[in-house]
Amino acid sequence: MADPSKLIQGRTGLWEIVMGLEVHAQVASNTKLFSGAKVGFGAGPNEQVSLVDAAMPGMLPVLNRYCVEQAVKTGLGLKAEINRFSRFDRKNYFYPDLPQGYQISQLFHPIVGEGEVLVERDDGSSFTVRIERLHLEQDAGKSIHDLDPNATYVDLNRAGTALMEIVSKPDLRSSDEAVAYFKKLRTILIYLGTCDGDMEKGNMRADCNVSVRRVGEPFGTRCEIKNVNSFRFMQQAIEFEARRQIEILEDGGKIDQETRLFDSVKVETRSMRSKEEAHDYRYFPDPDLLPVELEEAWIEDIRKSLVELPDDKKARFISQYGLSSYDAQVLISEQDRADYYEKAAKGRDAKLVANWTTNELLARLAKDGQEISDSPLPPEQIAGLVELIETNVISSKIAKTVFEHMWEGKGTITPAEIVEKHGLKQVTDTGAIEKAIDEIIAANPDKAAEVASKPQALGWFVGQVMKVTGGKANPAAVNELLKAKLGL
Repeated sequence: MADPSKLIQGRTGLWEIVMGLEVHAQVASNTKLFSGAKVGFGAGPNEQVSLVDAAMPGMLPVLNRYCVEQAVKTGLGLKAEINRFSRFDRKNYFYPDLPQGYQISQLFHPIVGEGEVLVERDDGSSFTVRIERLHLEQDAGKSIHDLDPNATYVDLNRAGTALMEIVSKPDLRSSDEAVAYFKKLRTILIYLGTCDGDMEKGNMRADCNVSVRRVGEPFGTRCEIKNVNSFRFMQQAIEFEARRQIEILEDGGKIDQETRLFDSVKVETRSMRSKEEAHDYRYFPDPDLLPVELEEAWIEDIRKSLVELPDDKKARFISQYGLSSYDAQVLISEQDRADYYEKAAKGRDAKLVANWTTNELLARLAKDGQEISDSPLPPEQIAGLVELIETNVISSKIAKTVFEHMWEGKGTITPAEIVEKHGLKQVTDTGAIEKAIDEIIAANPDKAAEVASKPQALGWFVGQVMKVTGGKANPAAVNELLKAKLGL
């Protein structure tokens, strides 16, 4: 049953988007898939190219065992079937940045079979995306068209770099769902250590297969939007493409299956080439590579080495620390966040630490365009601030002032030192508080008389006491003393 909130209103009725993603994730490895050439960002043109990568005559590929291990680890993290038998094929096509004239990939026998990913929406609900397959393949090089008006330059540094292509089933029904799935997949890979998820460097990118249909009708013809490497661009590309297809169909036209590119400046997709059928690539088994046969014991060893994955960590944060599902999700969405939180929460009020981490710290970091790994405040300082609140040295209100001083000091001065230096200790002396209350009641007898009939008027007295004490009075003590003196 289609979710009405995800349907798109066209001129002639409602339409539904149907999507799947093909995610290309660069394997976290120091060397390439079939050669010993280094992998890394920032090297000069053609500085990381072996004779194998350049397809020199007589060069034979040798499979990188570690890349196979990384693919298996990813498959296990996606709760997918690990195929004990897999095989590499040649995908034949000709392009300047593909020196062999073919790409070594896996079509018929991928290393990982079907799996699934549980994805959380912003509203706390969740949905499941089925994984069709994960296969290993080598990346192509890069054609550079803007250095010379009459020539194209080729950089083969990326040629032969190991990629995992993770193909989903067509289970996505909105741009929001596509982005949420891509984010969750990225989080899982980073936790596993099998891909660094750096989209700016192209280490993780997606091809979005987008189609539309009337509700309840068969799937429509899909178009593939290539190499999207930003959450925002993914959302914009999908929404534009869906609208484009709807307009064509409502005008009586038909959708041509094709590959399209997203122009982030014009915020539109444009045709790149008509979609080739699989047989046009003339796939056949690579004669230079033996089939890959995995031992069950080796797979089990990898399974045992897996780190705690996001879903498991979220469940533990909820049960161990008593966090809400939302707070737990925010904290586990990045591994650095989760690690930071656990260090700060050790021996402290876990919920209070979560509040200060997710609300104050993350908000301030986001404002400055920083990640938690860039935080000038170590977790010990958040723990120290929470300890001052727990022990009634400061109130939650004063804590905000202390936090401002902490941020300005860039972690060079502790919360306790800030409180001492600026005289921010909370007034817990009931005698001093009682004296302030007596003076305010004496000066405002009419308001004191109102409290009996209007209990909410107590708030005015609380505000006055806090004002007189510079916000340092213990709020609980203020409320208790006021109620006693005003007969509530």
